Amino acid sequence: MRALLDTHAFLWWIGNDPRMSTRAREIIADDGNEIVLSAVSAWEIAIKAGLVRFAMRGDIAAFVNSHVTANGFEVLPLLIDHALRVASLPDHHRDPFDRALVAQAQVEGLALLTADRAISHYSVKILW
Repeated sequence: MRALLDTHAFLWWIGNDPRMSTRAREIIADDGNEIVLSAVSAWEIAIKAGLVRFAMRGDIAAFVNSHVTANGFEVLPLLIDHALRVASLPDHHRDPFDRALVAQAQVEGLALLTADRAISHYSVKILW
């Protein structure tokens, strides 16, 4: 199975946050699954760390890259097809990062690991 991590799912996984579902933990921990982190999530983390929305000490790039490597996650760049797909999405969600992740999941045929209920209104497979 190939699954795209929502930004909070990435942060909850590496932080062992109790808000992450057992099913999501099992999916990520299964070596038979391909878990993907989008460049969109790295961008969101960088933006929100700069706005002090969550505490982050040290170098953001080193933080994200070290966790991607340690967990064996694949990195998905933001492609023009992904960006353009956002224009065709219904306005169920206002967050541009989440809309970009939905577009990437649709274009790439990925399930989306997310606890965000608003995303379930889109035509994308949700795992949680």
